[in-house]
Amino acid sequence: MDVVDRLDPALRQFAAARSDLSLRVLGVVRDSLNQRRAETSRTVNTVGVDIENRDAGVVPVRIYRGGPAPAPAVIYCHAGAFVLGNLDTDHHQCVEFARRGGCTVVSVDYRLAPEHPHPAAVDDAAAALAWTADNAAELGVDTARLAVAGSSAGAAIAARLAQRAAAGAAPRLLFQMLHQPVLDDRPTRSKEEFTATPGFDGPAAELMWQHYRGGASSVPVDAVPARADELHGVADALITCSELDPLRDEALNYAGRLLEAGVATELHVYPGTCHGFDSLLPEWETSQQLFALQGSALRRALHP
Repeated sequence: MDVVDRLDPALRQFAAARSDLSLRVLGVVRDSLNQRRAETSRTVNTVGVDIENRDAGVVPVRIYRGGPAPAPAVIYCHAGAFVLGNLDTDHHQCVEFARRGGCTVVSVDYRLAPEHPHPAAVDDAAAALAWTADNAAELGVDTARLAVAGSSAGAAIAARLAQRAAAGAAPRLLFQMLHQPVLDDRPTRSKEEFTATPGFDGPAAELMWQHYRGGASSVPVDAVPARADELHGVADALITCSELDPLRDEALNYAGRLLEAGVATELHVYPGTCHGFDSLLPEWETSQQLFALQGSALRRALHP
């Protein structure tokens, strides 16, 4: 069956959309995405959520407060294939998480590749996590209830923070929430199958890793969450992914490895969806179901 026929009818209007990450157009793609997301962010209903822009040292962050202090906190890393995006990219999602999870979300404006290859993005997110913990009293944050979350490439950064925390190299985390995560640079069946899917496809995934590694001849092992030898002790996880997504199989594989390592892991695959469906149609019933699931998971993990 053709991929278009497998898409939910609500998403077929995006069937021809592609992610071109080639250097010749990257600047234009960035500007276009930033403009669209800035316009969209102005229409988001933020009732019940206080929003503030700050600097976590030298890293810009946006803070979303959705619960009374001292509140649990989620360090959030936006989508964008390591090369796109800013604090507006997943503004809608951050509002949803803060409101539904009754928590404070600290969204990180990490540096982008290829100008700033690995480990710049992870270092920025780690700095934001450490800043949040160090300034907990001022921020109204409970350091005993910290989590990380991310979408797409941002989920790779969040997963690496969870691994660092398990190794004692970052503040302790209770939970990690990974949506449509980038986790592995190696070939998978879904990358080979989905070479022309809307939102993101196999060729885009290959270019993404090329940009992220910068001038290195290969992707550094510590840039790839799935290449970690040991996952025992990382934070409990919620992993959500799309059926028609080149990144699907690495999400499934990583969830399996977490379970094998004794990590409590919840996995959801959304049938008929493509990468980024929650950003393409945030008011769609399936997107709202995703937000409800994520909010419920945050409440269970952070409000025991």
